[in-house]
Amino acid sequence: MKVTSFIYRMVAVLGLVFALGACSDEGPMEKAGKKVDDAVQDTQNAIEDKCEDVKDSLNAEDKDC
Repeated sequence: MKVTSFIYRMVAVLGLVFALGACSDEGPMEKAGKKVDDAVQDTQNAIEDKCEDVKDSLNAEDKDC
């Protein structure tokens, strides 16, 4: 019983080591995903800025977009 318990523990530890080691490098898809996220965030910010500019030029009471 002790031998199988030890083997299970070692397999679990080795699995965690390999899983964590695989996460260290960013692949090309992760880099591309980050670029897409940044582009979407920039677009959202630009739209919100333009919306606030339009509301400001119209003297709207609520300037939040």
